[in-house]
Amino acid sequence: MGVRRKKWRGRTRLVVCGLVVLVVVLTSAGAYALTGGEPAPSAKSGTARVDRGDVATAVATTGALEPAQTRTLSFATDGTVTVVKVRPGDQVRTGQVLAEIDATDAQERVDDAQDALDQAEEALDEAEASAGGGASTCAVSAAGAERAGAERAVPAALVASGAASPSPSSTPSASPSGQPSVSPSPSRSAQPPPSQPPRSTAPSRPGGGSAPGGGASTACAGARGGGDPVFTGQQRVTSAELALAEAKDQLVGTKIKAPIAGKVLAVAGAVGAAVGAGSTFVSLADVAGMQVAADFPEADAGHLTVGLSASVTLANRPGEEFAARVVRVSPVGVADGNMVRYGAVLAFEEVPAELLVGQSAGVRVKTSEVTGVLRVPTTAVRAGGTVVVRTAAGDQSRPVEVGVRGDQYTEIKSGLIEGDEIVIAGT
Repeated sequence: MGVRRKKWRGRTRLVVCGLVVLVVVLTSAGAYALTGGEPAPSAKSGTARVDRGDVATAVATTGALEPAQTRTLSFATDGTVTVVKVRPGDQVRTGQVLAEIDATDAQERVDDAQDALDQAEEALDEAEASAGGGASTCAVSAAGAERAGAERAVPAALVASGAASPSPSSTPSASPSGQPSVSPSPSRSAQPPPSQPPRSTAPSRPGGGSAPGGGASTACAGARGGGDPVFTGQQRVTSAELALAEAKDQLVGTKIKAPIAGKVLAVAGAVGAAVGAGSTFVSLADVAGMQVAADFPEADAGHLTVGLSASVTLANRPGEEFAARVVRVSPVGVADGNMVRYGAVLAFEEVPAELLVGQSAGVRVKTSEVTGVLRVPTTAVRAGGTVVVRTAAGDQSRPVEVGVRGDQYTEIKSGLIEGDEIVIAGT
């Protein structure tokens, strides 16, 4: 019995070993069947060809969309809101009425200002009519004084020598010698009577009491002084006109109208609310001129200039790129922790439709670009400016002169020719 048991155990072990070997063989065969048709990895994988094309350097960041212009609108006077015709998100046209307040008080101020102007104009008309006669009298008096002064302005030397013009009453007579002579009339004397002092012919000093027509000049000057009712009336009219213009502006300001076409961003109140003059009630944005505002680290901001081309990507439009251009770069940085960032604004070359104010955007600005140059993938250029070239004899390291380094490609100035096969680093 013991011999039979030993033989049975030996046979069992053989059967088990055979089954294990069979399983191993079948597994290997299955694996070969699954992979036997797949080609071996190509010896040329991880390589690229030297070609010609464009190489650009760029800086990238994220930003947000904002309107090209935003208007904050308010009422011109205090009041109670009576009409609100818009709500946030509404599209409005230029000149559209957005909200109104009660205009009763403003209209009363206009009426009062108009009445004050009418009264001032009537008072001015009366002052001008009253001053008309006085002005004519002053003008006549001044003219008469001027003529009298001219007649009396005879040089004293001529009077003393008797060489003054002959008296109108003198008559010529014939002398025995045949020479004409002039004999003065006995009724007139070339000299003033002894009982009257000689009249002074020297010109009077300005402002002196002896000046001809001095009384008339003083009277006329007083009429034109600060007490002149015409001048006062003109000042009153001017003040009334200014007050009326201000009252009319306040009346117009009881309505808020859209100065531009755009989208309403916010409305600060509802009907029945009390508002103050100058307080923002409606915010309006020009979404047709949407732009991108972005911040760049100071290391990248130094490469930015107005006019550089850029591309913008939007989170809600994956796979699309929109052309843009830098239109403003802030000269003042803002601290962001240990980093300083500089703001820039980019304008779309063609504004996409249905943009949302404040939505995020990816920005990539080209800072330099060369075209039609030899280039290789940037990852093919190794430390020290070398490139591994694959040849029939094997891989060879070759030094190259590098030009512009871009994110995707690097310019090769010398060391390679077009068509060379190179090994990309890391493969």
